Amino acid sequence: MRRIYLALLALFVIATGAGLYVTLSAPIPEEPAVEIAAPLPEPDTKRAIGRSVENRPIEAYTFGTGEKHLMFVGGVHGGYEWNSSLLAYMFIDYLEANEGMIPAGYSVTVVPAANPDGLFAVIGKEGRFTGADVPEGDHSHGRFNANDVDLNRNFDCKWKPTSMWRSKSVSAGSAPFSEPEAQALRTLVSELKPESVVFWHSQADAVYASECEDGILPATRDIMNAYAKAAGYKAVASFDSYSVTGDSEGWLASIGVPAITVELSTHESPEWEKNIAGIESLFSYYAKQPL
Repeated sequence: MRRIYLALLALFVIATGAGLYVTLSAPIPEEPAVEIAAPLPEPDTKRAIGRSVENRPIEAYTFGTGEKHLMFVGGVHGGYEWNSSLLAYMFIDYLEANEGMIPAGYSVTVVPAANPDGLFAVIGKEGRFTGADVPEGDHSHGRFNANDVDLNRNFDCKWKPTSMWRSKSVSAGSAPFSEPEAQALRTLVSELKPESVVFWHSQADAVYASECEDGILPATRDIMNAYAKAAGYKAVASFDSYSVTGDSEGWLASIGVPAITVELSTHESPEWEKNIAGIESLFSYYAKQPL
């Protein structure tokens, strides 16, 4: 009996060992691969909204994630008012580091050079620049686009083919929005439907309200006063130094968008401290408005 027991035990060990060997020697199946979603790309802050006459990109930088939009535009008069573009680029840099300053529920879009051909005509380079890049001399030729059109006379508010700049007659294009730069701004406004638009110009040392046929919008007057008071510029309800037709701010007023013109006091300085104070006051105003 003992011999039978030992024989059975031996057979069990052999069989178990063989099974263990087969189990251990067989390839271990790999775990099914787990798909890990790629991180979402960071939102692009810069995009081209159009092209100039000479095919330079007209760029817009957007910050924030709110559904409502505030819009800022520099360089409509190109190199003649290069400090308005420099101010816009400085604001872009500031927003990159301080995006939290944007009111909740809002996004901010900045167009730093609405007339890149006119800016290039004076600066001699594309994209960002500093005041040190600007040559001395008369920069008035940089006011116009490459078709020799004053872009701030090419919008659909009391448009005429010839308008005025001081005592000079200037071309306003062949029709409202005949110029690609004006078309780009029109497209952006149509897309964003901004709560307001601030245009930076120089050198009248004032903040102007916008109007076309139906007077000044109440919100336009509010933001004009807020910006001017904080920045230390004069608040001027109506531009009456000379007759202007086809201006961008007037066109915005005609479609119900509040717009102001901030005129820097010189053609040389971006007047950063004054304008960031004005911007902050504008943000404070919108932070108090119902979403």
